Amino acid sequence: MKRLEDRKWFIWLTKYWFYFPIIGFLLLTAGVFFGYGERSYIAVHDNMDLFLAQFRMLKNTNSFFKHGVDVPFLGGVSRDNLPSELSLYSVLYMIFPTYTAYVLGILGKILIGMFSFRLLARELFKDRCAHYRPIIYMTGFAYGILWVFPAFGFAFASIPLCVYLLIKIYRNEGKQWYPALLAYPLVSYFSYHGIFILGYLVIAVLWLSIRDKKPAWSLALGLIVLALGYTVCEYRLFGQMLFSDEVTIRSTVVNPSLSVREVLQEVVTVWREGIFHADGVQGKVVLPVCMLYFVINNGLYLRKKQGKQIFHDPFNFIMLFILFNSVIYGLYDCEPLRSFVEALVPPLTGWQFNRTIFFNPFLWYAALFMVLIRLYDAGVWQMWVANFIICAAVLVIILTPNRYNDLYFTCYNRAYEYFHGVEVDDLDYEQFYACELFDGIKEDIDYQGEWSAAYGFHPAVLEYNGIATLDGYLGFYPQQYKDDFRKVIAPALDRVEATRIYYDDWGARAYLYSGTDLSIVNATKTVYATDYDIYIDTEAFRALDGEYIFSRFELTNAMESGLYPVNSYTARDGSCTVYVYRAN
Repeated sequence: MKRLEDRKWFIWLTKYWFYFPIIGFLLLTAGVFFGYGERSYIAVHDNMDLFLAQFRMLKNTNSFFKHGVDVPFLGGVSRDNLPSELSLYSVLYMIFPTYTAYVLGILGKILIGMFSFRLLARELFKDRCAHYRPIIYMTGFAYGILWVFPAFGFAFASIPLCVYLLIKIYRNEGKQWYPALLAYPLVSYFSYHGIFILGYLVIAVLWLSIRDKKPAWSLALGLIVLALGYTVCEYRLFGQMLFSDEVTIRSTVVNPSLSVREVLQEVVTVWREGIFHADGVQGKVVLPVCMLYFVINNGLYLRKKQGKQIFHDPFNFIMLFILFNSVIYGLYDCEPLRSFVEALVPPLTGWQFNRTIFFNPFLWYAALFMVLIRLYDAGVWQMWVANFIICAAVLVIILTPNRYNDLYFTCYNRAYEYFHGVEVDDLDYEQFYACELFDGIKEDIDYQGEWSAAYGFHPAVLEYNGIATLDGYLGFYPQQYKDDFRKVIAPALDRVEATRIYYDDWGARAYLYSGTDLSIVNATKTVYATDYDIYIDTEAFRALDGEYIFSRFELTNAMESGLYPVNSYTARDGSCTVYVYRAN
C-alpha cells in the first residue's frame, strides 16, 4: 500500500511539478516587493523618470478622465499626450497608490502572459494539451516573467491572447469572440503593438484568402473590430495624431543614418540580444537551442530528400519572422528608406516603425515551445531534456540583471547591505522620490504651484511630489515649447556640443543640462558633477514664469546667475540633500 501511495505521489509530481516554481516565484515576487515596500530598488530609466511620475500627476490633479486640461509639467502639456484612461494598466494607478499599482502591474503581467500563452497552446494542440501541460505552463511562465518595458508589460504579455482570439474568429467558432477582440486593446498599446498587429492582420487576410481560395470574411471583420477597439481605447492618441495641427518635436527628430555595414551589425545585435525595452533574454538558452534545432531539423529534411517540408514547417516560419523583425529594426536607421516611409505617410513622421522588434520576445518563446513539444513527442528521456531546457531558460530570466529586473536588483542590493553593513549608492524607490523631504520643502517655502525646474536629478521627482515643472521628459509635446525651453538652457548647450546635439536632434528630455558634464542627473546618493556651476538664461526662465530651481548640490554661481538661495534640506536618512533657489 505504501509503495502504491508513493507511486501516486511520483505520478502527481511528474504531471504537476511546474506548479512549484510558478507559485514559488509569484510568492517570492509579492513577498519581496510588498515586504520591502518602497525600499525596493525599481528601474529608473524610462520608468520612474517617466511613466510613474505621469500616472502620479494624473492622480494628483484628478485628470484621468478630464478633457481640455493641461498637466503641470513641460510648462503645461495636454492631458491627451499621456496614457489613456481606457487601459487596464492605467486603471491600476487610478485605484491604488502608485507603488502598489506598479507591483500589481508586475504580477498582472506574469499572469496575463502565462494564461494567454496557455489559451493559445490549448487552441493549437487540443488533443495533446494534457501531455504538453508542463511545458505549456512553464513556457508561458517564462514569457510572462520577461523584464520588458514595465509601462507596457500588459501589451507584451497579451500578444498570445490576441493571436488566440484571431484564430477563434478565423475558425468561425462564434460571434462572442468579436466583443472579446474589441476589448483586447484594454491590455494592449497601439503605438507599440497595435499598429503592427493590424498591419500583420491585413497581410494574413490577403494570404489566407488566396490560400483558401475564398475571402477570409471573418478575419476581415475582425480587422475592423480590432481597429475600432484601438480607436476607442486610445481616442486621445488618435485625436493628437490625426486631428491636431500642432507641430510637435517629432517634426525635428533626427534619427541615425547608418552605413550598410552598420545596419547589418545592428540587425545581428538585436537578433541575438534584443533591445532593453523588449529584452527576451534569449541569448543564453533560447537562441542556442532554437538554432541547434533549426540546423538539425532542416538538415534531416534535406537528408531524407524532403526539402519541401522546410517551407511548410511552422518553426521555420517563426524563425524567419524573428529575422524579419530584426532586419526592419536595422533598416529603420537607413535614412533613404525611412524618408520614403515618411514621404509616403506624412503623419508617421518621427514614428518608429522598427518597433516590430517588440514582437520578438514572444516569437522566441513560441519557437522554443515548438522545439519542446517535439522533444516531448520523441520519447521519455527527451521529455525530461525539454523540462530541463525550459527550467534553465526560466532561471536565466530570473538571474539576468537586465535593466528592468527589479526583483534581482532589490534582492541583490538588500543582500549586499545585510552582509556588508553599508547601503549601496543607488536610491531605492522611497529615496528616489523622497516624498517626506519634499513635503517638508513645500511647507517651508509655502509652495503654491509655482513653475519650477530640477538640476542634478530627474524632474519626475518634482512632478511626483506635486510640483509644477518647466522641464520634463516626454516624447510628444509642442515644438514651440521645445524652442522656448531651449532659450533657458542655451548657455549649457553652447558649451557642450554632444548635449546640444542630444537636445536639438531629439529633445524628449527637456532638462537643465550641465555646461561641463554630459550628464549630472543622478539617481544615486552620491552626486557626480565636475563643477557645481549652473548655466542657464535666467531671464528666459522667468519669461516662462519660472520661480524655483531645486538642485541636488549647492550652486557656486547662483547669485551671478540671478538665482537667490532659499534654503537647503536633507532627507532624514541622509540619502539626499536639496538646495532651493528662487529666480524672482
